Amino acid sequence: MVTGASRGLGEAMALALAEAGANIVGVARSENKELMAKVESLGRKALWIKADLGNREQSRTLIDSAEEEGMLPDILVNNSGIIRRAELPDFSEELWDEVMEINLSSIFVISKSFASHRADKGGRIINTASMLSFQGGIRVFSYTASKTGVVGLTRILANELAPSGITVNAIAPGYMATDNTAPLRQDDKRNAEIMARIPMGRWGAPDDLSGAVVFLASDASAYVTGQVLAVDGGWLSR
Repeated sequence: MVTGASRGLGEAMALALAEAGANIVGVARSENKELMAKVESLGRKALWIKADLGNREQSRTLIDSAEEEGMLPDILVNNSGIIRRAELPDFSEELWDEVMEINLSSIFVISKSFASHRADKGGRIINTASMLSFQGGIRVFSYTASKTGVVGLTRILANELAPSGITVNAIAPGYMATDNTAPLRQDDKRNAEIMARIPMGRWGAPDDLSGAVVFLASDASAYVTGQVLAVDGGWLSR
């Protein structure tokens, strides 16, 4: 199951997992029919569940919905996320709550349900963190707080779920060319500042996460849990 699979990072990770042999349950508010067709063309099963993870009840019932369709996942990729930008005086509580619900609370709720279904069966949980899990950022108060929280939640879930054979890790993408970063890439000053700090000299592409998600979903990472894997072109090393 990959949440936020309608585009960008989620779409790329879902396709990578399908290419590695997994059936796919895609989750988002709008269906990515092209992705589902690609998954099926690989000989995998594909199921789409339309869900708004800003709605707590829809997060709570997501795993049940997949099970009812005969597609109970053993790999959960919590990727759904949004970002809102404003100066502090203009950053409303509504903007705070909206981002925190989708970026952090939904991960807790879905992972809790996943764990209850996978007790003693094992499984993989992979969360999408961020460079702002490590840094403060600018004008993205709830995003930074939520992504910092993702790392903490990843670690405590890893501790709690290890006896059940469930590993819990996170991928921290660097500055990726997605819809969320379009405003930064369109700002010549901010784009130049970001590019100057990336040793590999380019923005990341969604496909750059393919190897990381397959590794963390596979038996190759069976003794890896509670970790955050940065896929950042060297950003954190600079």
